[in-house]
Amino acid sequence: MDLSIFLILLQDGVINGAIYALLGLSLVLVFTVTRVIFIPQGEFVSFGALTLALLERGQTPATIWLLLALGVVSAVAQVWQGRRTLSARRVLAIAGTDLALPAAVAAVTMLLAPMKPPVVVQIALTLAIITPMGPYIYRMAFQPLAEASTLVLLIAAIGVHLALTGLGLVFFGAEGSRTEPFSSAMFEIGSLLVSGQSLWIMGVTAALVAALGAFFELTLTGKALRATAVNRLGARLVGIAPSMSSTIAFTLAGFIGALSGVLVSPLTTIYYDTGFLIGLKGFVAAIIAGLASYPIAGAAAILVGVVEALASFWASSFKEVIVFLIIIPVLLWRTWGAPVVEEDDH
Repeated sequence: MDLSIFLILLQDGVINGAIYALLGLSLVLVFTVTRVIFIPQGEFVSFGALTLALLERGQTPATIWLLLALGVVSAVAQVWQGRRTLSARRVLAIAGTDLALPAAVAAVTMLLAPMKPPVVVQIALTLAIITPMGPYIYRMAFQPLAEASTLVLLIAAIGVHLALTGLGLVFFGAEGSRTEPFSSAMFEIGSLLVSGQSLWIMGVTAALVAALGAFFELTLTGKALRATAVNRLGARLVGIAPSMSSTIAFTLAGFIGALSGVLVSPLTTIYYDTGFLIGLKGFVAAIIAGLASYPIAGAAAILVGVVEALASFWASSFKEVIVFLIIIPVLLWRTWGAPVVEEDDH
């Protein structure tokens, strides 16, 4: 391997690592706020990429019907759970967010999709379709289990993942799709060629990370999320509703997943189940960060991307194995450093 090849692999690793960083940050956010290890995060990536691909071809994506169905089920679940304390104002709010919003998004999509609108409009429609699925899935699958153990929440997350994977096969079929790059420009930096799409990915990732940092540091909602992550009971005692914080966390997870799919779709062919593998690599970064630290998760994601790129050169058949093996020394180190907890005899 000479220097030019190493630089090419390093560039690929950093670009892929930027996508993994977004997913790793999303997984850390959801876990710290809700204790849910959000396995279905990868499905948002696939749904986002494939929805955009269908819009590019002038087709109406079937994900609008999933959005409508999730909205209806979410509305029913909320009405049932709060049936003893519901007010007219609350019913109107549920109808607006869970029924009117999906209906409006579906109507606009059906109107604009055959016209093949500009790519900016297509991306906006994709994000509008996929992002609300996050809070709807939370209200359906996880809010009723809010007080359950982490293991029960993990089992529920696996169930949601399997359901979404099956629906993805129904909606998109077994064939993959790839979208057009945002930019076809190429820039020469020494002996290294940098594509415009790579710069788009790095720029959007940096902007989103900065926006999330500002959100958590400067807004009351962001501070409420941080408080819920630190101490759910304490946050509740000072008037912060954990359910609202969880809804916001899942909304951000849906947005980040859909945006990641939009960014990665020009780089590789995306299939209905591709997002699961991409999400797992973000999960590796989140595990290295102990599902707690955003900066460590971001740095670990870049490491995962670089290791994957180098492994693809030296042992392409085993690159996935090599990436996932990173978890083992991290888990061993965390296990050795953890205090021993004795089981209670009674």
